[in-house]
Amino acid sequence: MTAEALPAELRRAIVQVARTPRLLVACDYDGTLAPITANPDEARPLPESVGALRSLAGLHETTTAVISGRALRDLATLSRLPAEVNLVGSHGSEFDIGFIHALDDKARELHRRLEAELENLVLDVPGVSLEVKPASIAVHVRRAEHEAGRRVLRDVHTGPSQWEGVSTTDGKEVVELAVVQTDKGRALDTLRHQVGATAAVFLGDDVTDEKAFARISGPDLGVKVGDGESLAQYRVPDTVDVAMALAFLLEERRNWLYGEQAPPIERLSMLANERSVALVTPDARLTWLCHPGPDAPAIFADLLGGAGAGHFSIKPHRNGLPLGQRYLPNTMTVETRWSRLLVTDYLEPESPAHRTDLVRVVSGEAAAEIVFAPRPEFGGVPVKLVANEDGILVQGTSEPFALRSPGVAWEITSDGMNDTATALVTPSPESPVVLELRCGTSDLGAHELSEVERRSRAGDYWSTWAQTLKLPSVQTELVGRSALTLRGLVNTDTGGVLAAATSSLPEEIGGVRNWDYRYCWIRDAAMTVRELVHLGSTDEAEGYLRWLHGVLSTLAGPERLHPLYTLAGSVIGAEAVIESLPGYAGSRPVRVGNLANHQVQLDVFGPVVELVQTLAEARGELRDEDWQMVRAMAEAVTRRWNEPDHGIWEERHVPRHRVYSRVMCWVTIDRAIKLGEVYGRVVPGAWPSLRDEIASDVLDKGWNEEVQAFTTAYDGTDLDAASLFVGLTGLLDPADPRFQSTVTAIEAELRSGSTVYRYRRDDGLPGGEGGFHICAAWLIEAYLLTGRRTEAEELFTQIVDAAGPTGLLPEQFDPIAERSLGNHPQAYSHIGLIRCANLLSR
Repeated sequence: MTAEALPAELRRAIVQVARTPRLLVACDYDGTLAPITANPDEARPLPESVGALRSLAGLHETTTAVISGRALRDLATLSRLPAEVNLVGSHGSEFDIGFIHALDDKARELHRRLEAELENLVLDVPGVSLEVKPASIAVHVRRAEHEAGRRVLRDVHTGPSQWEGVSTTDGKEVVELAVVQTDKGRALDTLRHQVGATAAVFLGDDVTDEKAFARISGPDLGVKVGDGESLAQYRVPDTVDVAMALAFLLEERRNWLYGEQAPPIERLSMLANERSVALVTPDARLTWLCHPGPDAPAIFADLLGGAGAGHFSIKPHRNGLPLGQRYLPNTMTVETRWSRLLVTDYLEPESPAHRTDLVRVVSGEAAAEIVFAPRPEFGGVPVKLVANEDGILVQGTSEPFALRSPGVAWEITSDGMNDTATALVTPSPESPVVLELRCGTSDLGAHELSEVERRSRAGDYWSTWAQTLKLPSVQTELVGRSALTLRGLVNTDTGGVLAAATSSLPEEIGGVRNWDYRYCWIRDAAMTVRELVHLGSTDEAEGYLRWLHGVLSTLAGPERLHPLYTLAGSVIGAEAVIESLPGYAGSRPVRVGNLANHQVQLDVFGPVVELVQTLAEARGELRDEDWQMVRAMAEAVTRRWNEPDHGIWEERHVPRHRVYSRVMCWVTIDRAIKLGEVYGRVVPGAWPSLRDEIASDVLDKGWNEEVQAFTTAYDGTDLDAASLFVGLTGLLDPADPRFQSTVTAIEAELRSGSTVYRYRRDDGLPGGEGGFHICAAWLIEAYLLTGRRTEAEELFTQIVDAAGPTGLLPEQFDPIAERSLGNHPQAYSHIGLIRCANLLSR
């Protein structure tokens, strides 16, 4: 038998409770795990139930327990349940073997009196037995003659049951008298409190289990086994169904926690227009989309929470793996292809500012299944779907959403909280099925342009821009894709630039290093648009500088810049955790916001001035407003350069005097002086001496004789890939032995095969991470500066090999597991690829 044999309502309830952050699964023993037997000493649990409980107990944030009326010692001996399953005996009187020692003298004396009295009551009554437990005594009458059993129970209830300090629990053919106040409901509450459960499941068959069912509320789930009145919401007939329910709960919980079908990160393809991004899996599943912007809550968060967090899927009715996925050349339009089916996806550019419009076209000859399951606010808002002849309206949300799909016959189902729409369609070569997701409107009317015209317009938006680029001769096509990816991370409305398209893709599978990168970092954005200037596109740099001017206008001084802001230029909210999402492949917590917003990062000013310098060279002039920006950055450095900071890697430790931060402060002043000299601007007299002072500080305090390298900071011997900038920026001549020695030391300490780690030190966070593509790019540049071209070419080839089938790179690579890690696509990684290709092509 399979889970389909369970009532549909119960299956839906199990699906819901399986998605709670911290789950407690508890059940009775006799009649629930084990069938009722004439001889209680022969009651053995079903192996399937034992296996499910053991496996559930092994899952993250999942606790299992058996709460029985049996004495704890007898329960452990008879059940032989694994140690992972918590055992609670005597209706909650015994949470561990040593409980008897917790009884005070008064309770122990009462227990002795109770035992003597009950022995007298059952004396010479055949079939009646006493079960003496540490804190209670049970009177069993199951094997007694019926009338004799009833008489004994009456004597117990009118006698010792009335004594002060005695707690009575009635069961099937048993009454239990305890010298402590307890019942299964209290036991369930105690366990819930101990593990901090956000929801509990309880299964039981006995009258005593009703005390536990009475405590079931909110997201909890109670399941009654067998007949009889009950407070439980659901019911199954017998212990076999209990085993099926536990197995189904295990499957749903495991899938929710660990996302067993999580696609490799590098295989995700990004859709983009000038203000939105989305991610599509290799099998055409829309797995990530936020609205009204990339840093807003997700409508589809399947990437971080599985199907229950929202997805929009299209696949052949007769399932099969796709043959491939690709971008149409020089566009952000993605095609996913099966043998007789093609799905084409694109975000519409030039739509109104409050809109996110996604077009999905199903063409070919094969029948296709469509599942539309929006879950706004990261799945936190219940949605109702209403279908009509033109499509579907999404109701119950603050933002309007609509799916235009004329001619598609939708079937809408509910899991009790959310609706899901499914459809079976069969396109023809002449009549593709067009699905238009419209976020920000409830309009289901026809568009003024045909889909063919709109697809052409979307393609032209990107290809017209791509044709203006000056691409290097090395990896030309991949560099072009990297440029389009960086351009897709730029918000043309505001000028802000995303560091990456996603939040909380892990730096270690199952780990806690999961950060939200859907914001505009001062440093990352300057580096991103500067790389586009190197390729011949300046509009993005000019938009970003306007954005930065807007941010500076809100501050008391440039030295008060935060490291990052929203795409709109406002201060981001507090970092928070979305506990309802299990994370990519079980990697929790899922975070929104970023605590780095409150850090001091003094390296951010250098990349801004380098951007202005590069932009001036491309234009042949330095504009007044850009010189004003340079002076603001130099002013910030003048005031704060000698402070400790958190650095480029945003470590959540105390600030340090970091080599990279000092080097970038030097870059700020050095490039500012050179700009003034080249473009005839007045250079303040203090700048040259400040430049010399910062350089002397770095060369004196950053170099460590013991390790023969420039270290992370002035106070230690640990190494950092960012310290390569001592030579990469020209502060130190690359021919200097100290730089060459630093390159060798970083290579030995931080390079691992095809990648380069940021550092190896304890940064105050548990777990590990992969190597960073940007760090590998820095080492490639260092190799070239020190005459090691062969090593540079080899490492660059390995970065290229790490790119996904459609040419995208996330932040990191794990050389041991040979898998990609981190948010995706990551601006840093594509910046590094473009820069290295340019250097290698010279």
